Amino acid sequence: MRGLCMGLAALIQFSLPVSHFTVAWMHSVEKIRWEEDYRIEGDRIVAVAARIEGSGAGMGFPDDAVWHKEGDWEYHPNLPPLNKLRLTRSRFTSDYRLCWDGRCKTFTELLGPAPDGTVVELFACPAGTFETAAPAPPQPPPMPRACTEN
Repeated sequence: MRGLCMGLAALIQFSLPVSHFTVAWMHSVEKIRWEEDYRIEGDRIVAVAARIEGSGAGMGFPDDAVWHKEGDWEYHPNLPPLNKLRLTRSRFTSDYRLCWDGRCKTFTELLGPAPDGTVVELFACPAGTFETAAPAPPQPPPMPRACTEN
């Protein structure tokens, strides 16, 4: 498994051994929650689904979006696989949240605080990031010390 890596200026700052994740944020003007689900396939990130609680300034959704009784529209983004997902942090909105395996953390919790305009890159981790070497064979117990006192 390649997993998900997060970085600043192409340096890995945080990594997770996951194959699926969600990025969530609040729209800076409309204050409407937006979520996008992604899957890691090889060395690419693939957009799988997106949910939005409504429409507004720059927030349209496609005609084939489906309304859910939970209160959001869901659709399947028509995007090619991505080498990197680049997200710009802004003081004008709440922090991005990364969700996986039923839990969510803000980018600040994962990467620490960042200046306004900092670009965070999400990408498939390099091959071997989460591979571990075979465990070392058990060591025999130490030999008892010879008694040197009379």
